[in-house]
Formats: sequence, C-alpha cells, structure tokens
Amino acid sequence: MSKHSFVELEQFESLASQFGGRARVETLARIPHEGCDFPIYSLMLGSMRQDVPVFAFFGGVHGLEKIGSEVILSYLQTLLQLLDWDEELTSRLERSRLVFVPIVNPVGVYCGTRSNGNGVDLMRNAPVEGNGNTRLFSGHRLSHRLPWYRGSASQMEAEALALCRVVETQLFTAPLAIALDLHSGFGIHDRLWFPYASRKEAFPHIAQAHALKTLFDRCYPHHFYKIEPMSQEYVINGDLWDYLYDDFVQSHDSRRLFMPLTLEMGSWLWLRKSPLHLFQRHGLFHPLLPHRQQRILRRHFTLFDFLHRSLLYPSKWAGLDGEQLALNRRRAMDLWYA
Repeated sequence: MSKHSFVELEQFESLASQFGGRARVETLARIPHEGCDFPIYSLMLGSMRQDVPVFAFFGGVHGLEKIGSEVILSYLQTLLQLLDWDEELTSRLERSRLVFVPIVNPVGVYCGTRSNGNGVDLMRNAPVEGNGNTRLFSGHRLSHRLPWYRGSASQMEAEALALCRVVETQLFTAPLAIALDLHSGFGIHDRLWFPYASRKEAFPHIAQAHALKTLFDRCYPHHFYKIEPMSQEYVINGDLWDYLYDDFVQSHDSRRLFMPLTLEMGSWLWLRKSPLHLFQRHGLFHPLLPHRQQRILRRHFTLFDFLHRSLLYPSKWAGLDGEQLALNRRRAMDLWYA
C-alpha cells in the first residue's frame, strides 16, 4: 500500500478491474492533499439508456463514517459474483442502471475525519439555509477548526460538486431515480430518511414516500428501519440532498420522480455493547469488532434489493394519481406532521 492509499480505495480499484467490461468506471474528480491527488470514482452497471430507472449509492461523504463506503463495496462484491450466474439480475440490469460512488470524500476517509481536507463538512456545504435551528451542529461558518463547518458561501467544495454532477447527469435525466446516501452515528436504530432536512415541512413527493414505506412494511413486516423525514430528528443548513431535490423539482419535467434517501446506521447500538470503543477514533461511527462489522456489511442488502425492484415496478408507489395520491398524502401528513 502506498503512502497515500487506503484500504477502501484499493478495494474499489480491485473490484473495478474484476468487473472489466461489465462496468463503466469514471474518475469524477481528483482531490489534492499532501502532494497527492485522491480520486473520486464512480462505477455504473446496467443499461446506459436515458429512459431506464436509476438507483445510485453514495458513501463516505463523512470520512469518519467509513462503514457506509464498506457496505457499498461489500454489495459490489456480491453483485460481481451474482453476475456470473444470476440471469434474473442480468435481466434487471438490462432495464435499469446502478450507479455507485462509494468514496465521496477520499481525503476524509484517508485521514479519518468527518470533514474533507479543507475542514468542510460536505453535508453542510450546499447553499441551503435551515429554517428553525441555529445550533452549532446544524452547520456554521465560524471556523474550519470547528466541526460542522459549512465552508465558503460562494463556492461549493470539489467533492460536493462531483456528487452533484453525478446526480444531475445520471439521475435527473432518468424517468425515475432513487439516491441512497449511507451514513452512521445517529442513535441506536437504523433510520431511512427522506427530505426535508432543512425545514419541518412536507416535501412535494411525500405521498410517494409514504406509499413506498407502506410497500416495504407489507413485504418485510419485521424490518428494523425507522422511516421518516430527516427533519423529525434535527434541522440542518446546507444539506446537499435538499439542494439537489429542490433543483430537480424546479427545473425538470413533473412526470419524472427523483427520490433522495439517507440510510443512517444506528452506530450507538454498537457503542452501547462496547462502550470503551468511544475512546478510539472510529469507535462512535464504525463497528470495530470483526463479527459486528461482518453483520453490518450484509445487513442492508434486503433494502437494496427492494429499492431496485421498486424502480422496475413503480405502479404501487411512484405511479399514484387521483384518489390514491390524495389518500397517501393525507396518511403521510397524519403519520409524520400531525
């Protein structure tokens, strides 16, 4: 391993080479740090047509929460093996596209920091102002030496811009798209969050979000996710997904649907079982024990498979209209905003 390499980056490069011609790999940006350029990679599987639905995975936005990157890399390893024999998966990929950006913040993962190399929290970096919360963790511009620093008001960070370009070129052009951003560190429950993070109000596709939750509850009644708007837990400034979603709604065909989701893995449960891990750098955000890490690396594959299938058969949630649309909106408002 070279001085400026790290395990997750090497794993991705190895997987990319094993996929060969079955995947399309791009270098989205190169981030300078300590005399070296760290690449931000994307990998795409499936159809490259613009009329197919798209499911995108993002990890490592916060470098300290590297378990998100590792879960995506584990899923890529599974897909690599399935493609050797699973004709049903091959058929699905002929009608859809999977996009992976497992290490959005390579300098943060390399250094073991939440922020990027400039001290900026990328999930506080967008030009979106939170409504109703001025706490420090909501994002600030006081100093890059403090956590949750938003960065410059006039220029987004290169890593954030790279993420936005992938969403704009791969997801905004699709008739139906889901983005799943993997994080860790909040509470003892795994949460599946949808917009808004910047304000306590329902986003325009709240009915579709409720219908998707209902479908998941029906299919997997014993699942362990708490599905809710992010603003039910806290409100922040600069959320990238609010920024991208609002841009999509304002500037794209209303017949298209873009659903950004955040998977927040409840790492406090890992800490409760091993409280001394709090005194290690990754202890609050990463499962340090091997058996616990292995469990997390496979824990969410059912969710991934469900979301992929939901894109291919969207009539029960994304295709709502008339009475069903109104009914799901009322139920969503009663459940989350009563």
